[in-house]
Amino acid sequence: MQDFVFQNSTKIIFGKDQEQVVGQESVVYGKKLLLHYGGGRIKNNGLYDTVVKSLHDQGIEIVELGGVKPNPRVSLVREGIALCKEHDIDFILAVGGGSVIDSAKAIAAGAKYDGDVWDFFTGKEAVSDCLPIGVVLTIPAAGSESSSGTVITNEDGWYKRATGHMKMRPQFAILNPVLTYTLPSYQTACGITDMMAHILERYFTNEKNVELTDRLCEAALRTIIHNAHTVLEEPTNYAARAEIMWSGTIAHNDLLGTGRIGDWGSHDIEHELSGIYDIAHGAGLAIIFPAWMKYVYKHDVNRFVQFANRVWDVEIDMNNPEKTALAGIKKTEQFFSSIGMPVTMKEAEIGEEHFEEMAKKATERGPLGNFIKLYEPDVYQIYQLAK
Repeated sequence: MQDFVFQNSTKIIFGKDQEQVVGQESVVYGKKLLLHYGGGRIKNNGLYDTVVKSLHDQGIEIVELGGVKPNPRVSLVREGIALCKEHDIDFILAVGGGSVIDSAKAIAAGAKYDGDVWDFFTGKEAVSDCLPIGVVLTIPAAGSESSSGTVITNEDGWYKRATGHMKMRPQFAILNPVLTYTLPSYQTACGITDMMAHILERYFTNEKNVELTDRLCEAALRTIIHNAHTVLEEPTNYAARAEIMWSGTIAHNDLLGTGRIGDWGSHDIEHELSGIYDIAHGAGLAIIFPAWMKYVYKHDVNRFVQFANRVWDVEIDMNNPEKTALAGIKKTEQFFSSIGMPVTMKEAEIGEEHFEEMAKKATERGPLGNFIKLYEPDVYQIYQLAK
C-alpha cells in the first residue's frame, strides 16, 4: 500500500427536500453569487424556483449563467469568468450534473487568474486559488460534486482536457435522489457507466496489499450493478435512486483510491472520443473500457480473475485463469449493453476516420495510464478493438 493523505472537506447534505437549505449554506461564503446551470430542466421541474427563493431569503444577490452543455465548453467558462470579475462574485452555485459542476470549477479557478483559463488545462499554469463552489446535484454520474478535478472541452481543435486542485472541491453538495426521478433513462445509464468507470480506474492497479480498498471498490460496483435495472425500470424508486446517487459520489471522492495508484488511461482515451464526436462521456466509456480491458488483461491476469469472481460471480477456473478473466470482461460488456449503452464504435455510429488523430492527440503530452503505459500505437489498437 502506498503512503497517502486523504482530505475531503465537501459537506454532503443528503435526502429529500434538502435543496431548500441552499441559501443557508451559500450565505456563509458571501452575498454575491453566480448561479450556474444547464438547460430548462431545472426550470420545468421547479428546482430553479426553489433554489432562487432560498437564496433570496438569505439576501443573496444572484447573477445567472445558464447554457452549459454536456462536455462543457471553454467559451462559456470564459463568459462566466468575465461575469465573476465584472460583478465581484463571492461564490459560485452549480445546479446540475457533472458538466455544470466542472464548468463552475473552471470558472472559479479562472476568476482568480489574470491569464486565459485554458492555461490550466494545457499545463502552462497550475491552479493556485479559486472561488468557493457549492452544488445542488441533479445527475449522479461524474462525482464532481466532491472531487478536486474538472474536465473542459476547447472548441478550437476539440481538445478535452482535465485539471484540478484541492480548492476545487465544492464547499457543500446537496444530494436529493428525488431530483433524479425525471432523468431520461439514457442519461441515467450514462451516469451509471461513468461512476463504474471511476471505480474501475482505481481498481486496476499494480499496487499490492490493498485489500480494504479492493473490497470497497467491489462493494460499490456490486451496489451499482444491483440497483441499475431497478432505477431504469422504476424511475421513482427512492431506495434504488439513493443507492445510485451516493455510489456516484463515493466512486470519485478519492476514498477508493487511497493507498493505490489508479490507471486513468481509459478516461484519457475516451476524452478524445467525446471531444471530437460530442458523445456522452458515459457512453464513450462503455465503448472504451471493455476494449482497454481486452488489450491489457494479460499484464495481470490474477487481478482480472479477482474482478470477475468478486464483482460478477464468475467461478474461477484454476486450470485456465485467462478464461475466467475474459469472462469477467464479457460480463462487463454485457452489463453496459443491458442498460442501453453502446459497447462498440459501430453502435454509436462512429467510424474509424479519426482513430489516428485521436491516438496522436491523446498521447501528445506523453504515454497514458499506469496499469501499463500506453503509447500512440497502443491507443490506436484500443480504438480498433472498440470498433
